[in-house]
Amino acid sequence: MEKAIFLVFIILFVGRAVWRYQLGRFNLLHLQQHGKIIPPVFQGVIDENTLRKMVAYTSDNTKLGEKESITGDILELAIVFLFLPCFIGTIIGWQLHCVLQALIFFGVLALISGVAGIPFNLYHTFVLEKKYGFSRITWRLWLTDLIKSIVISTILMGIIISVLMSFINYLPTSWWFWAWLFFVTFETVLLWLYPVAIAPLFNKFEPLKDEVLRERIINLMAKAGLQTKGVFQVDEGKRSKHTNAYFTGIGKTRRIVLYDTLLSSHTHDEILAVLAHEIGHWKKKHILKQLSFMIVLSLAVLYGVYCAVGSPVVYRAFGLSHTPVYAGLFLVSIGLGVISFFLSPIGAAVLRRYEREADRMAVDLTGTVEPLINALTRLAKDNLANLHPHPLYVLFYYSHPPLLERIENLRTMDYKSP
Repeated sequence: MEKAIFLVFIILFVGRAVWRYQLGRFNLLHLQQHGKIIPPVFQGVIDENTLRKMVAYTSDNTKLGEKESITGDILELAIVFLFLPCFIGTIIGWQLHCVLQALIFFGVLALISGVAGIPFNLYHTFVLEKKYGFSRITWRLWLTDLIKSIVISTILMGIIISVLMSFINYLPTSWWFWAWLFFVTFETVLLWLYPVAIAPLFNKFEPLKDEVLRERIINLMAKAGLQTKGVFQVDEGKRSKHTNAYFTGIGKTRRIVLYDTLLSSHTHDEILAVLAHEIGHWKKKHILKQLSFMIVLSLAVLYGVYCAVGSPVVYRAFGLSHTPVYAGLFLVSIGLGVISFFLSPIGAAVLRRYEREADRMAVDLTGTVEPLINALTRLAKDNLANLHPHPLYVLFYYSHPPLLERIENLRTMDYKSP
């Protein structure tokens, strides 16, 4: 049985690495074949020089992502088969409480992973993004963000691991159920707290200064039968020129957030169209559907984890003579990560369908397709988006329909008042 588990893991792990690399190759080759063609909808919006930048930006990001993925895969294998056996033996030898052992175990692994990712983050932020005129962040701000992220992640990880290991220690046969209740509650609290307690640690949020736009947004929300506790603008331009807008929070902390870069580069009609799309997600209950699915799935996954970490076979399959539960949790998490990659086309397909439904709602709310199409074309130009992704790459990685497909779909829509 141990050999079978080991063999299946290696086949899936290597298969994921090879297929992930191949998808990147497919995408780049497809871009080379079609990337010199300016689509009709972009005629007069982008020129050949901008198109070349879009192709180069996609190519550079893909190649950097490939290097990061390969490094991550090698690091995971080294941790599992070289580092883990010695490390676990050392921790057990300290004869600490199981909660402290788990905190040290996951803390060290998080440190290794974090340090390994820093060079890629630095290159992406200070070399690649600056090369294409996006990055505005200073070294001081980058370091401040890093320290804040580490502190917040450490606190959150510490809470999760401490509670989880306490359940495992004191409720050995039912911990999976209590852990599920805790995770659902913890996630809900985080969703509620994020806009008012976490996000302000990184950015300055202030009420939207453009009173005309603010009034139009409130009217649009009222038309859709929704209320929000505020419309805010955020100073994301101090980090990057990329543009965005989003809804965040739940209940009394729900709010609309607009990047200052979006406000400075888009018309009111375009911004309203983007927000109407986000409103579409709320009206169609996409967020609620995703949360409900994740709640049910997490219960099934936690029960499966409970069964797996309780079997000595899992540990022996990876050459471990000791069987601490925290090591089992780590091994199972890697396995789940591999499996989720091969299942990702299912989730991505559902998300793309949600995006088409939200586009439909946006058109109905605004009464026209033109502002959303204009916003999408401008966003693509400003963010140097890939206009020609490979269909297989879309299948695995795209949570939104490819831009040209999305615009063509908008062109076919009739609109009506909701």
